[in-house]
Formats: sequence, structure tokens, C-alpha cells
Amino acid sequence: MAPLPAPLCLALIAALGFGVLLLWLELRHRLRPASPLRLDSHSWAVNEPATGSATEASPGAATAAITVDGVLRLSNPHARMEVMVPEVELRPTLLGKGDLSGVTITTRLTAAHPDEDSRADGYWAAYIVKSHKQTEARVTLTIAAPAGRPAAGAAEHQNDPLALIDTLWLEVLWINYGPFGRLQRRDGLLIPLRKPEPLQPATARWRAGEACQVLPLPTHLLGVLDDPAEVLRRYAGAVLQPGDILTIGETPLAVMQGRYQHPAMVEPSALARLLCRVFHPTSSLATACGLQTLIDDVGPARVLCAWLAGTLMKLVGSRGGFYRLAGEQARLIDDITGTTPPYDQTIVLGPAQPERTCRELARALGVPVAVVDVNDLGRVKVLAASEGCDEGLLLRALRPNPAGNANERTPLVVVRPA
Repeated sequence: MAPLPAPLCLALIAALGFGVLLLWLELRHRLRPASPLRLDSHSWAVNEPATGSATEASPGAATAAITVDGVLRLSNPHARMEVMVPEVELRPTLLGKGDLSGVTITTRLTAAHPDEDSRADGYWAAYIVKSHKQTEARVTLTIAAPAGRPAAGAAEHQNDPLALIDTLWLEVLWINYGPFGRLQRRDGLLIPLRKPEPLQPATARWRAGEACQVLPLPTHLLGVLDDPAEVLRRYAGAVLQPGDILTIGETPLAVMQGRYQHPAMVEPSALARLLCRVFHPTSSLATACGLQTLIDDVGPARVLCAWLAGTLMKLVGSRGGFYRLAGEQARLIDDITGTTPPYDQTIVLGPAQPERTCRELARALGVPVAVVDVNDLGRVKVLAASEGCDEGLLLRALRPNPAGNANERTPLVVVRPA
């Protein structure tokens, strides 16, 4: 047999070397230290007693206190591994409509392990979450304000600072300790303290569009404690009629699905640190943590191949190749500052299974539903839509961005043909 030509040999060696590189990247990515523990929560309740008056004997007494109770659950789905949780810390942040400097918040975390008694002093003793087991902790937060403290920012509530508060952002900082080492975890959940009243047909202010009408619907800040169908039913149910199309922003849907994380939870690889430098500075992939989030979602081999192919395509005049090859999430990831507070300090991915979600929401609401991505530059992208959605109508109706991109809190928009 005649020997292969030298150029072909070099090409085969290069291809083999590149294949080995991709295999090494994937194995290194999949075998990196990770904890199997998962944190979720349930049974949250907000109790707001009537406001009391301060007395001369106790001028610093609180006028009222909002009490928030809930349960955190730590689960271990691993078949063999046991993981220790030596530390848990709660870090609450209040969001509202004015100056909250006079408001105080206290937290209490009480372990509720299935095989140990709770400590009366609230101390979190290091605990082992065994394979296929779970444990819980009860959370109590008390929000109070001193009497007579004026609240700047809203005249109607100047003597009641607590009335300015509408949202509690609770971060849970907890340590996972096991065969993978010692990992710092940082999870956050949003707890609505007050919700706006849904719009009614008599008070809804429709905006005229191109052969259509649009109605932005205000909601509370959305989070993992919200069910998308219930949110749409609460805020849109009264104004919907046959022929309407209900749209929801892709980011609000993603945060309800829990598809966000603090950058502290992201460990950028050498590949992420290197490739992030080639993206435009305004891109969400231009930071190591932003690009690593994409790598964690689709894998390092796909990201590297998409970058190489996209670079070659750009040389022959075809732009956007990376985003087409790297997958839908490459366009949808929002790095920090890319979303409304408090998610502005997190990295938010695009929603999971948007097509299936649209079908389920359409069945629940009785009108077509679409998940959209809209910005102030007139760019409208329909990520997914249920049967019966007129995409041309949506593009015309949403081009002026009626939902806004600031803190309007109108993630839902009803589109009605003229």
C-alpha cells in the first residue's frame, strides 16, 4: 500500500489532535467538583398585623411588624454520596418604593431534621444529608419600623415605612462539604409581600397599535415561588376575550422556572476566560462567568466548535454563525445588570422548553400564548408560540416595546386585533 500524502497525514493528525482536545474538554467539564445537593422551598406565608402606635414609655417601639415564614428543603438525590452542610446563612434584602433606612429585619433559622431534635437557640449544627434523603429548616423573618419615622418617597405612606415595602429578596449562603471538597453555594428566592390588584375591563387603558390594540399588565415581581399559569390567570384573566394573544417576556418566565444563579456559583474555566475576550463588550458572553454559563448549559466542545466555525463564516461574510451553532441560549443569557432588580445581580438563562410552556399556558387560559424577547431598539423575537398565534401581528404590536425594559413590572402584554 502506498503511503498517504504528507498533507493528508498532517490533516489526519490535526483532526485527531482536535478530537482529543474536545474529548479532554468535555471530560474535564463533566468531572469537575460538584455537589448533588439541591435547595428549594415551600409553605411561605406573609402575616401583616395592624399598625400600632408608639407610646411615651416606649418611643422606639415598632409601629408594626411584617412576619414572613417559610421552609427551606435540602435534598440529596445521589445514589451513594453523603454530603455535610456545616453552615447556613440567611441574607435578606428589602425592595420598595421609597427610603427604607428606618426599617429593620431580623432572621431566625431553625433546623427541622427528620432524625434530630431542633435546637432552641437557633444554632445550625453541622448536618449530614444522606443518599436519597432530605432535611428542612424553618425560616422566620420579622420586618419592623420604629414609630414616628417619616418615610421619604411616598407622601401617602410618610408615617408608615412598612407600606413602602413590596418585595423580599432572600439569599441563602450555605456550605456543601464532601468528596468534592468545600463548596460555597449561594441561592436566592424572591418573596412578594404585596401584590397589585389585577386590571379590570372598565379600567384597562389599551394602547393603539398598527391594526391592533395592546395592553401591558402590571404584576408583582416574579420568582420561583410563582406558578406561570396562576400568574397569567390572576393578572390577565379578567381582560381576556376570544381573539386575544397573551405574551410573556422570556426573562420573567425564566426566573419563575428558577433559571438564574449568582456569579459566585460559577467557576470560569480557562476556555471561558480566553474566549469571552473575543465577544463585543456589551454581549452577555463577554465575561468569563457569562460565557461559562453557556458552557455549563451546552458543553465546552460545542462552544469551541461554534466559535471556530463562526469565525470562519465571518471571514466569508456570514455573521452570527456562533449564535446559530451554539444554540438558542447563546442569545438569551443575560449577564448581571441585564435584568430588573434583584435579578440584576444574577446571570439569567433563557426559559426551558418554551414551546411546551406555551401550549400548556394556552390550554389553561383559553387564548394563544407566546414567549417573546423585545427590546427598546424595535427588535422583536418570538421564541415560542402556541397554535393560533399570528406572528406578524405580534411583531407589529410589540415593536414599540409596550412592556418596557426598565422597572415597569409589566411582563405580560395582551395583543388584540383591531
